Amino acid sequence: MLKLNFQKRLNQYLLDIKASFQNEIIILFGPSGSGKTTTLNCIAGLSHPDEGHIELNGEKLFDGRSKVPVQKRRIGYLFQNYALFPHMTVQKNIQYGSNDDELVQQLTEVVGIQHLMTSYPHQISGGEKQRVALVRALATKPRALLLDEPFSSLDRQTKDQCHQELLRLHSRWQIPIILVTHEEEEARKLGDRILPIDQGNLGSPDEFW
Repeated sequence: MLKLNFQKRLNQYLLDIKASFQNEIIILFGPSGSGKTTTLNCIAGLSHPDEGHIELNGEKLFDGRSKVPVQKRRIGYLFQNYALFPHMTVQKNIQYGSNDDELVQQLTEVVGIQHLMTSYPHQISGGEKQRVALVRALATKPRALLLDEPFSSLDRQTKDQCHQELLRLHSRWQIPIILVTHEEEEARKLGDRILPIDQGNLGSPDEFW
């Protein structure tokens, strides 16, 4: 279970997040600048709230006094800008933090990047970088998974395959997944709950439907 109760002052508004997530896929759906990415960054430990607490499976990740370091949180994160290591090959990027070669092979086949394994990030396209970043986030077998527009650059066929794989892994792992998307069809297809967010405040699922 992921429990969030925190506040963070941003330039235009106060980000005020109060929610509890079971092992489900949660969609954050809202306009640019509404607080979606900052929320993910606070959960991952890349940014810190001004006050409040963040708890995952009974462990306090943040409580105002103590902050668990990013690398010890075991949270997978696919960043909007992919954040690949430029000095590492695709294979090394994916294997970073993963010790399950069978899972890595399975994921690379699903997204179709086997032929890129010896390439470096500057040698591949934006869509290919997104696929690599998605595989890297999944390959760590995280305790929770944060996905920021994970499928936006993919073609329809690859996107559908990635949707199915995400649902399959979620069924197998039973972890909280928070996914940011601007696509209503994707939100309805993948989300157990869809939470609108605007000006730093979470709405109820009823507001989306």
